[in-house]
Amino acid sequence: MKKVGFVSLGCPKNLVDSEVMMGTLAQAGYEITNDAGQADTVVVNTCGFIESAKQESIDAILEATRLKAEGHASRVIVAGCLVERYRDDLLVELPEVDAFIGTSQVSEILKAADDEFDAKTLTITPIGNKSATYLYDEHTPRMRATQSHTAFIKIAEGCDRPCAFCSIPSMRGSFRSRRFGSIVEEARELAKEGVKEIVLVAQDSSRYGEDLGEVDALAALIRALGEIDGLEWIRPMYAYPTHISDAFLSAIAETDKAVKYLDMPLQHASRNVLKLMKRGGNRESLERLIERVRAAVPGIAIRTTFITGFPGETDEDFEELLTFVRNCRFDNVGVFTYSDEEGTAAFDLPNKVDPKVAKKRRDRLMKEQAKISRALNKAKVGSTFPVMFEGLSQESDLLFQGRLAGQAQEIDGYILINDMPEGLEPEIGRIYDVKITEAHEYDLIGEITAV
Repeated sequence: MKKVGFVSLGCPKNLVDSEVMMGTLAQAGYEITNDAGQADTVVVNTCGFIESAKQESIDAILEATRLKAEGHASRVIVAGCLVERYRDDLLVELPEVDAFIGTSQVSEILKAADDEFDAKTLTITPIGNKSATYLYDEHTPRMRATQSHTAFIKIAEGCDRPCAFCSIPSMRGSFRSRRFGSIVEEARELAKEGVKEIVLVAQDSSRYGEDLGEVDALAALIRALGEIDGLEWIRPMYAYPTHISDAFLSAIAETDKAVKYLDMPLQHASRNVLKLMKRGGNRESLERLIERVRAAVPGIAIRTTFITGFPGETDEDFEELLTFVRNCRFDNVGVFTYSDEEGTAAFDLPNKVDPKVAKKRRDRLMKEQAKISRALNKAKVGSTFPVMFEGLSQESDLLFQGRLAGQAQEIDGYILINDMPEGLEPEIGRIYDVKITEAHEYDLIGEITAV
């Protein structure tokens, strides 16, 4: 039985692809290991979104080829977004790689892993483009790499948005939704396996079902998932601001198992920059959107992301973004400096911002958000919240950790648990009442008060 080791980089959507490839291989009799150094075949599932992600992917590929050169592995497969962006270049630069699989060739993993198969032939017809059609379904084998109590479900693939900074359409193809029943059935099976939290992911989850002729399909999906026994939390991610419908917000508000949480990447608040980004809107319209969301779903936690240093961003544009963040007081914010990516509309824009200036702006924005996060967290001290228990803390074996409904795993903060009722042996994935006793910028500290 040959061992296959996986290195999965990038976003949760890419992780689902890795899980599908692992499940397909396992079903065929391969042994899956998380130790690439012990594998006969090493698969690197790459990210190609921005420069830092590309470099991380290249480093992982070079490490895999080193293992092959030293005789620890006999076969190296490179998969994912980097292949779609740079397939021809990779073929020339990395002859020691045995196969390259694009994002729409996930189902070809068995061929790529077969020593008797000339996997180079898989590269003849790249299909991870606008004509891409691949979608996994409820029958596709999957080996989950997440903790036992949480799982991602990819509800759609690809994207048709024209965002000037983004290369995803060229790597993932046009937007295409999975069938409604397929998603519900997959969620039912995951619940039977003990999964408590379902995280719905797509490049643009708010458009789910539009290509199938459905209206407000995401709202209907949330309500349907809320009826599944065993599930505790349903968390849609990656909602686009122009598609936040009243039906979607009502589904979040009225479905008990839907977490009161909105992940909505806004990218900027200045009319000038948003226009250059090909996203539209302005600070005033976005502030009205935030007010509408909070009115429809009281207590909702809102997470967003911004880009600093986009071509043409002036000091005035950045100050407007700072004002926007101060006014809206988001629960969680991520800030990235602009990455100049060939093949995107932004690559050809004039008035590039000095990377040092972009970084200074990022640091200022994160410092401002840190103040807001600290104040919001301090307001929670003394209150009790339902918290999903996740076992030992990543920070210390002397603490446990969990998450509020308003905290998405690995991207938001945690609840660090330092006390609980005597004799309690908490279960991973179970929800406990936790009283908050201390607050920091991103994490909270609390004690389990009731079972």
